[in-house]
Amino acid sequence: MTADPSASTATSTAASSRAVLRLPEFRAMLLAAVTSTLAGRAVGLTVAYQLYQLTHNPLTLGLLGLVEAIPALSLALLGGVVADRNDRRRILLMTITAEVVCAALFTLYAPHAAQGGLWPLLGLIFVLGMARGFSDPALPAFQAQVVPRELLLRASAWRSSAAQAAAIAGPALGGVLYALVGATGAYAFACVLLVVSLGCVLYVKAKPIPAFTPGERLGKSIKLGVAFVMQRQVLVGSMALDLFSVLFGGAVALLPVFASPDILNVGPRGLGLMVAAPSIGSLAVTLYAARHPPGRHAGRILLSVVAGFGVSMIVFGLSRNLYLSVAALIAAGLFDGVSMVIRNATLQLRAPDHMRGRVNAVSGMFIGASNELGAFESGLAASALGTARSVWLGGIVTLLVVAATAVLAPELRAMDLGENVPTDDEDAPQPVATS
Repeated sequence: MTADPSASTATSTAASSRAVLRLPEFRAMLLAAVTSTLAGRAVGLTVAYQLYQLTHNPLTLGLLGLVEAIPALSLALLGGVVADRNDRRRILLMTITAEVVCAALFTLYAPHAAQGGLWPLLGLIFVLGMARGFSDPALPAFQAQVVPRELLLRASAWRSSAAQAAAIAGPALGGVLYALVGATGAYAFACVLLVVSLGCVLYVKAKPIPAFTPGERLGKSIKLGVAFVMQRQVLVGSMALDLFSVLFGGAVALLPVFASPDILNVGPRGLGLMVAAPSIGSLAVTLYAARHPPGRHAGRILLSVVAGFGVSMIVFGLSRNLYLSVAALIAAGLFDGVSMVIRNATLQLRAPDHMRGRVNAVSGMFIGASNELGAFESGLAASALGTARSVWLGGIVTLLVVAATAVLAPELRAMDLGENVPTDDEDAPQPVATS
């Protein structure tokens, strides 16, 4: 009797997925990332609401994002070098400890915010942004050291799923806590979550410090990290695709306008549904990718899903029906979720260990720039062209970007993340003795 090949493949896939989750240190890092993200998003919503209650000025909310983004992006390249020269576990322990202290200070200050004003709140957000500048490059680089190379692709999919779920639940958690126990209780609960995250990282054993060239100057080390990315089509191409698709094709910042009587006339309930739609799509696909990661023909899949994202934005921009608009946003989230899984896996698999911190730092700057500049570009384009027209034209620009990338980056188009993925270890420094 002949065995069913499809059944064998399904069994192998499930076994591979379970193999990742059977690693105690991976589970600990997954929980650390989830609790940290939940706490960060809950704190972000609570601070935003509290600041608006203090000032009743929408500009304050824009200032809040800027106060955190400036130190995080400014320190990213330095944080990448630090992650590639030092114990990444220790970096995470230090940055999470700083977050715990900030959450505790938020808790203590919250009852006195009406008298003390907004500047202490913004000051603590600035400190959190500084911590992010070092933790964002170190976290994915350390996670890659926790998982065997052959399981990195599935681990990346699980991390993407967990991060997406936490990003969705975090603001909701913050809102519920604020309503039930006020700002003080919300901050206190976030502090507890961060202590759990700290304990999870403490559970994981320290890993070898990456090899680096002794005596190499900071400026040269940063330059080498940036050059490493820019000289490799697979890395810079995947990052550029994300940057330009979000920059020109994103519509999240304009959703309140679409909910208004001028376009869909669906009010706050319809707005809430539209805001949730991309996250629902993204979470669904990342959960699926945890069991069925897109390894073979990953480059073609990446180009296809970014094109699908552009088409979804065209449909959304032209739609005058809520259900069609929500369906387009869910599809956009699905396509973006696949793109996120492939990009994260590419960073882990194609960058050597001694460069992972700097490569993740450059990626973080691309993502930060796309998010910050994307909202600005959306507002500017909507003012000049009209809201709906700016969105569907942005979708067309995204398709043109995909076409140009497919022509100009053949290595990205041919990228494969299946078995035996090559890691570019050329010019790798010799390991240095560490105590």
